[in-house]
Amino acid sequence: MRHVIALDVGGTGMKAALAGASGELLHQVRRPTGRERGPDAVVEGILDFAAELRAYGEQRFGEPAAAVGVAVPGIVDEAEGIAAYAANLGWRDVPLRRLLADRLGGIPVALGHDVRTGGLAEGRIGAGKGTDRFLFVPLGTGIAGAIGIDGRVESGAHGFAGEIGHIVVRPGGTPCPCGQRGCLERFASAAAVSEAWAAACGDPEADAADCAKAVTSGDPNAVRVWQQAVDALADGLVTALTLLDPRTLIIGGGLAEAGETLFTPLRDAVRQRVTFQKLPSIVPAALGDTAGCLGAGLLAWDLLTSTDRTEESA
Repeated sequence: MRHVIALDVGGTGMKAALAGASGELLHQVRRPTGRERGPDAVVEGILDFAAELRAYGEQRFGEPAAAVGVAVPGIVDEAEGIAAYAANLGWRDVPLRRLLADRLGGIPVALGHDVRTGGLAEGRIGAGKGTDRFLFVPLGTGIAGAIGIDGRVESGAHGFAGEIGHIVVRPGGTPCPCGQRGCLERFASAAAVSEAWAAACGDPEADAADCAKAVTSGDPNAVRVWQQAVDALADGLVTALTLLDPRTLIIGGGLAEAGETLFTPLRDAVRQRVTFQKLPSIVPAALGDTAGCLGAGLLAWDLLTSTDRTEESA
């Protein structure tokens, strides 16, 4: 059976799969990234993991994987196959595509940015399936974005496209590690809501999920903290939709797990802010934490599709 290797590399864990031609995950496995062992050891761990998956696939399906797709965090030069910078892994200019191709016998390798790769999966086979233009926004420790256009995700001229978390929504506000003040992710990420709620309720262990529960029970402090985050998020999203005019806004990440506690006030807040703009559908992400793996598989199949077309026209 023809299949590909899909790898989603995170700061603490790696998710991997063998993916079939329809995008289905035929075999899934996880393991720690092992960043405490240093950046070179993380790279070696990825190479070993991929080699194990190749051997397993050959044994189970009668042939080795036809290609590999890898999603990694940080700044990614997708065209050159280089992980340019990843603070949480200690990487600078790691030629991951070449290293994987060398280890796996020269098979095609696609390298993608983790959020854009997850967005690719959400757009093609998840919440945005059938949509020609979408914006995928995961609300986690930070806030990122993936701009979907006709089945692909735009990376930009320098690999920074979609960084909605660094739109300034509160000028002069809270300092952001990026160097600006008042960035969206300092007010509306899961981490920001956790921090604000912990301060408001006096429990340093409280997090965004606790805040969402308190909102549903009518706690006025929680409602205030939550609404401030929703308002900031709506400001950032309206800026984005004014520029991009997406048909669908797909919201994912930890904060989206609050369900309608988030989506009902968010839809209202966005609706109140639009004037001439067309209001997009605002929907929850559908693929959860498998989005990165599924997207990595799609990247690998895209490589094969383009190779097949090239061979046919030759």
